[in-house]
Amino acid sequence: MSRPIRPSRLALVAATLAAALCLVAAAHAGPFGRFGERLGARRMAPATVPGNVKALHDISYGGDPHQRLDVYVPASGTAHAPVLVMVHGGGWKRGDKDMDAVVTRKIARWVPRGIVFVSVDYRMLPDADPRVQAQDVARALAYVQQHAATWGGDGGRVVLMGHSAGAHLVALLEASPTWATEAGARPWLGAVFLDSGALDVSALMQAPHLPLYDNAFGNDPAFWRAVSPQQQLTANRPPLLAVCSTQRMRSCQQSSAFVDAANASGTHAKLLREDLSHLEINNTLGTPGAYTDTVERFLASLDSDLARRLR
Repeated sequence: MSRPIRPSRLALVAATLAAALCLVAAAHAGPFGRFGERLGARRMAPATVPGNVKALHDISYGGDPHQRLDVYVPASGTAHAPVLVMVHGGGWKRGDKDMDAVVTRKIARWVPRGIVFVSVDYRMLPDADPRVQAQDVARALAYVQQHAATWGGDGGRVVLMGHSAGAHLVALLEASPTWATEAGARPWLGAVFLDSGALDVSALMQAPHLPLYDNAFGNDPAFWRAVSPQQQLTANRPPLLAVCSTQRMRSCQQSSAFVDAANASGTHAKLLREDLSHLEINNTLGTPGAYTDTVERFLASLDSDLARRLR
């Protein structure tokens, strides 16, 4: 006869099972997959600025301390340069424009080639919900377009890029002109989404999901639709490239559906599936290789001068 399991042993088994389930969920379902990788020292480390790049830190585009941006320009100067505006991720509640994974490899690759790179901060949860955050990004875009010439850039040739939650915010601006025009922004060349799992917020919230999405989107279906790029999508928007991690099923499902809807509406949209983790989609962009080359081919398709600088 087997011995009965003591209550203390039951508690230990339950705790072990719960921990295992949490690790599985973190690895497969959402922007905090691979916990150690996402929250490790490498991700949170500040950006490294090479000697041939000049950094202009903490430029204000609004009255709140979080409405700041950093600008990276060639140390030797540039003129009439295309501008790449980057929006960091972090579950709508953390992250920073100066993080290594957001900035380092991108500026080392692109700024010496004569491209102005701008990294944007914005207000975050719990003080600002995703709708307010998207309005902050739109306001930052308008500021960049108005002041690009002072950094050697061309405000008429801006590309938007965002990772994770930042990709969701960029996708909102991409989906409908209302977000940007209300902030005084002008049209841009195109956009790159780096592994967003929240392009169809309504579908996301009606399926099993991580608590971080509840924190961001709440329980009101009207709000889900208001901050859902898929539901906000209008016709003939700027070209877009959606990059998704094949290690995250939801990201590629949502990205594929959004690209299909965008193309059907008259927008030139492409999907890029990469066998990279959520962090690697962001962190390795700018590193020589097939992934960076593919993103650069999309960027080159947006503007002939940008194409020349990327050669």
